[in-house]
Amino acid sequence: MKLPEITSTGSTESTESTESPFPHPRLRSSSPSPSFISFLSLRDPLLTKSQSQTPHLFIPSTPSPLQKSNSDLALNKLKNDKGYTDTIYADKDVQCQKVIENLKHKAFIPENLVDNEVNWFYTNLGIDDTYFKLETVDTISDHIISLYAAKLVAYTKHRNDSNKLDIDLKKERENDAVFIHSDKSGHGVEQLIDSKYFDSDSIPFRLETYTSKAKGNLRCYFLSKCNFPKLESKENDIRKIADPLFLEKASANTIDIYQRILNQVDVRTGPVVEGFEIEGTTEHRIVIGYKRGTTKGFFSTLTDLYHFYGLHSTRKFVEHFSNGSMIVSLYLNQDPLVPAPPISHSVVQIVREVSLIYCLPDNPLFSRAAETDPGMGNAVQEATYAYVGYIYITHFCNRLGPAYEALQSLLDESNSTHMGVLADLKRRLREETFTKTAILDVIQSYPELVRLLYTQFAMAHYPASSANEEVVPTLSHQRLQQVHVMSDEELHATLQKGTRNPFELQVLESFMVMNKHTLKTNFYQPTKVALSFRLDGDFLPNNEYTQKPYGIFFIVGSDFQGFHVRFKDVARGGIRILRSRDSENYATNQRMLFDECYNLSSTQSLKNKDIPEGGSKGVILPNLNANPELAFERYIDSIIDLLIPGNSPGIKEPIVDLHAKQEILFLGPDEGTAGYMDWAALHARSRGAPWWKSFTTGKSADTLGGIPHDVYGMTSRSVRQYYVGILDKMAMDEETTTKVQTGGPDGDLGSNEILLSKDKTVAIVDGSGVIYDPVGLDRAELTRLAKQRVMIKEFDVSRLSKDGYRVLCEQNDVKLPSGEIVQDGTSFRNGYHLRVKADVLIPCGGRPQAVNISNVNQLFDGEGKPHFKIIVEGANLFVTQQARLMLEKRGVILIRDSSANKGGVTSSSLEVLAGLALNEEEYSELMMYTNGKPSSFYESYVKDIQEIIESNARMEFNTIWSEYNRLGGTESRTIISDNLSRTLNKLQLELESSDGLFADVEKRKKVLSKAMPKTLVQYVGIDNLLQRLPLSYQKALFACQISRFCYQYGPAASQVEFYLYMSQF
Repeated sequence: MKLPEITSTGSTESTESTESPFPHPRLRSSSPSPSFISFLSLRDPLLTKSQSQTPHLFIPSTPSPLQKSNSDLALNKLKNDKGYTDTIYADKDVQCQKVIENLKHKAFIPENLVDNEVNWFYTNLGIDDTYFKLETVDTISDHIISLYAAKLVAYTKHRNDSNKLDIDLKKERENDAVFIHSDKSGHGVEQLIDSKYFDSDSIPFRLETYTSKAKGNLRCYFLSKCNFPKLESKENDIRKIADPLFLEKASANTIDIYQRILNQVDVRTGPVVEGFEIEGTTEHRIVIGYKRGTTKGFFSTLTDLYHFYGLHSTRKFVEHFSNGSMIVSLYLNQDPLVPAPPISHSVVQIVREVSLIYCLPDNPLFSRAAETDPGMGNAVQEATYAYVGYIYITHFCNRLGPAYEALQSLLDESNSTHMGVLADLKRRLREETFTKTAILDVIQSYPELVRLLYTQFAMAHYPASSANEEVVPTLSHQRLQQVHVMSDEELHATLQKGTRNPFELQVLESFMVMNKHTLKTNFYQPTKVALSFRLDGDFLPNNEYTQKPYGIFFIVGSDFQGFHVRFKDVARGGIRILRSRDSENYATNQRMLFDECYNLSSTQSLKNKDIPEGGSKGVILPNLNANPELAFERYIDSIIDLLIPGNSPGIKEPIVDLHAKQEILFLGPDEGTAGYMDWAALHARSRGAPWWKSFTTGKSADTLGGIPHDVYGMTSRSVRQYYVGILDKMAMDEETTTKVQTGGPDGDLGSNEILLSKDKTVAIVDGSGVIYDPVGLDRAELTRLAKQRVMIKEFDVSRLSKDGYRVLCEQNDVKLPSGEIVQDGTSFRNGYHLRVKADVLIPCGGRPQAVNISNVNQLFDGEGKPHFKIIVEGANLFVTQQARLMLEKRGVILIRDSSANKGGVTSSSLEVLAGLALNEEEYSELMMYTNGKPSSFYESYVKDIQEIIESNARMEFNTIWSEYNRLGGTESRTIISDNLSRTLNKLQLELESSDGLFADVEKRKKVLSKAMPKTLVQYVGIDNLLQRLPLSYQKALFACQISRFCYQYGPAASQVEFYLYMSQF
């Protein structure tokens, strides 16, 4: 009986269609070589269809002797050094005899065949000696028996000699593992290694992998658990942080290369990539360093990437270091029989694309279709673009349609019931019309159309090369000349002809919308940690988004999505992280991600009416089980990519900026990000951003000059002015007023509301549960909790009266003093604000829309009397707009969030001002603590801020109250507040867009002197301030101060009153 032998395939992954990035129109070219065209034609069906068409883009001409190619610029020369010493097992022959004896003893293989099978295994397969050195006689014997059995199976299935025999051997132990396989199981093995040995939180394993030189072309993987010395995590000396086995096997040259890369990994947020041409050979080497845990599935996807370009590896090494860094080293070769561009071109392309798979290693659109259908599949850049488009479409595809618009026009916007029904319909349409699965199916069904859409995107955003680099382009440049670049009209017509129904057309049209409204992107940056896109707001449908944002940042990472929305050029707002409890909650959060960001930013705009910055907000949604802090860092870094010019070749290069205007964002803390503001400011400084001091607010006071809201009660001081203002107008005594508070003593607003108030607080709801006492919660005990910043679960229940109780979320079947049984503590907590009664409700925390049109009726008893006479909305979006109007219509005095809690944004704005106004030396001396104590300047500046906050709140409260009385109660205070905010914002925009008043320098000085804290003006001087502050910021600050005349004369003030107001300057 003759058993089939193993045949070589030379690859463990697919050979897919060539990568397809397209250059900026400024690039020109001559024709590529015939072998290159044939290589592309084999890989991309689009090319064979379009070769007869006139090329629209060209490749740069042949370089002059004085010029360098892209390859020369990107690749380093490396002497012919193996990099690692070969493993030689001296006792291999002795071991082989022992295996023969063992197999004969076991008798699974006929004795007359044992010698042939063992010799075939030891000599014909080309297995590296590392395997024989690591494995025992029994393990090797078992593997040979397994292969013999595989041959028998192949024979029984009547396979002839030309068929391949699938080999898949593995042995995993506690401290090491071995995998040997032929091509069929290759990708699965690498995915297993990724998930089990590289991506997990366990002790890392180093990896050596070799491709045999024998006929079988087997791939052998050898893993061994790292044995690190115990050192400080900040140590970066490779000889101190490396595994001893690496130091034993690595050459001096390899150690030098790795040390250089480790130094860069230590200061970079993304991957560090270097390519090498090895002298005297066609072999090339790529070395990649990055922080462990910052990407997943990277090793296996990296293999897909170089196989996509027709390369294969002879050796691969993965090294871990005790400081958390890891390095991947690839030795790449090209099949000489396959027509292809020079290997150096392919390696340059891979070096530039590593960051794309680092950002999105699990991209489902980077298909491996070539495994079963040669010539098919998506290039990395096309696949990345398609995936980003898929995410974009899930958020922005207009799902409501003309029927919704018609219904919207028929309903009364002032009718809260109508608007509630419309809001529910909108939610349902969004959930059910365009599902994620349906969108993905369309994208996967039309790869050729997606390539055309990518072409349009690349034409606008592929950066023109520098003069030195316009000689030999990357492969992404070269492929262009074979693709017809369509006009918008041609492309749209092609989409119409190529799709089967309006649904498919609308999905693909959304790519065109994304292309048109993307102003800049880091897509083509050589290094990045997430993909960021700066969009204008004109694509948003009017029926869903009545106010157009000034700018939108759209960010996609490997384990998160995010947005940043702002309504003015100069804008400020917090960054929020949305945590998801489970997959269902994640799906809801994802569906509402942009809307939440938009709504929060819109609310912020109303709240920011007293400061020069317009409203903005950022929202980050990490995947389930993702690291929120890491998601935040990638979000910030990718946005900075679009804010500062790239000037580091091969790392951060210039991008195409269709916005053509310098932008600065001012960010602050919000839910889940309070502890990250220091990192963001310091990272901006490390990236060379000149505005790093003002980039974030909420920084540490002692080390970075931040002004903490909670320590100084900034937000609460604003809320308090409305609260005590109403009590004064209503002639109510605060000490006898009963109050319910959501948001406990552990939070900023909750703790300061307790510390600043002297009312009778009857109930508090927080993250731990509910506490209630009808005679008022013990004030001393509440004060203790507030000062310690702990939840009500720490409340001493012995301080409760006989009718008081505490129900924690984890408790079930709790009996209240009334005899009522609370079956579930969490459900009881979630709905408690709808059942308890008091004079006042102060929301200091809680999820948005806790009171909405569907449950607002629960805030009234059977006789129609409200549970609360007064609601001052400290927490953002706690009550929906429809619910606010309903509450006011039925007699509740309500102050909405954008008016009540604006104190925090005022404090943050003035923190930004200090960062812009003070130079580095002054900022360090005046805003940072010395010996743990703030400077006298700092203390005086904080006092100025507190006075400004309270003054602003009092002015707005009096304006709202007076306007309500002037209108005889025909307009709700909520609408008056909104109208006042819009009037102020509109006036500010008009003033900012006009140079008339601002051009008068003397008047400008007087206005700005009054607009800024007196401590700052006195120290720096108005003339220096005008020199230091950006002109756009000065205009915004000037307009903000002038618009305050609305507080003095009311929103309906006349031009004469405006003249009288300006006369003071």
